Amino acid sequence: MKINCVIVNYNDADTVIRLVKRIHQFESLEGIVVADNASTDDSWERLKTLEDQKVAVICGDRNGGYGYGNNLGVQYAIGTNQATHVVIANPDVEFTERGILAMSRIFKSHPDVGVVAPMMEDMQYGGLGRGWPLHGFAGELLAMGPISRRLLKKVLNYPESRYRGKRAVYADVVHGSMLMVDGRAFLECGGYDEHIFLYQEEAVLAWRMRTNGYRTVVLLTETYIHRHGISISKACKGQQVRQKLRHESLMYYMKNYLYINKLEELIARVWFRGIFAEIWAAAKAEKLMEGAKKLKP
Repeated sequence: MKINCVIVNYNDADTVIRLVKRIHQFESLEGIVVADNASTDDSWERLKTLEDQKVAVICGDRNGGYGYGNNLGVQYAIGTNQATHVVIANPDVEFTERGILAMSRIFKSHPDVGVVAPMMEDMQYGGLGRGWPLHGFAGELLAMGPISRRLLKKVLNYPESRYRGKRAVYADVVHGSMLMVDGRAFLECGGYDEHIFLYQEEAVLAWRMRTNGYRTVVLLTETYIHRHGISISKACKGQQVRQKLRHESLMYYMKNYLYINKLEELIARVWFRGIFAEIWAAAKAEKLMEGAKKLKP
């Protein structure tokens, strides 16, 4: 196996540089590819200083989003560096070399596996992120809603019994903030869908892998830390803007992968309006609570 790591940057050189320096000494990584999504700040000049025999910095011709940047990096890792397997990592994650070695062992013993990921320690929302099943139309809408996804958490995820006493399990979808892909499988299934700028790319990769006969594994013995939102906030500022982007990505996914009809599209758009109302009400309530605290003697 020849393993590379791909990291996508957009106006976030500080975070990328920290990660590259942290993993540069990993002997399991034969190459690190930093793919800059046409940053508008001084990222390109700063990242180029990282280049050496192990690190390559490449630049896209536009800010094409998560899928575009990662496809660019993976294609370089496989085509230029002759990598067989690629770690795809957000800049705002922390992972260990032990985790990389554990993922590589899964690929060696299971040739039908296309994706492997450790469990994610979410530093913003807490808890351990594992895998989840691919949802149909109704499930995707429920998973999008701030209230519904909390109330129906057990329905939308695998039961705890699935993980009990296991070291690794199969899953449909894993978190995209840090995972390893088989290079041949990734290219065969078409990688990420570049029509999606951000969000929903995890479900797309899972759908494409499964359609092409590849399986996905979650390692229950390894974890990585994700400082959620640090990099996303640089590419897309404001909660309302990010939520709108989520809706657009989900609508694209449902049309092009779930093949929804016109009635289902109408239902989804009404549902999205309801989510915006929930977010607006929650923001108002938070401001009222903050105001009440200030009035207390």
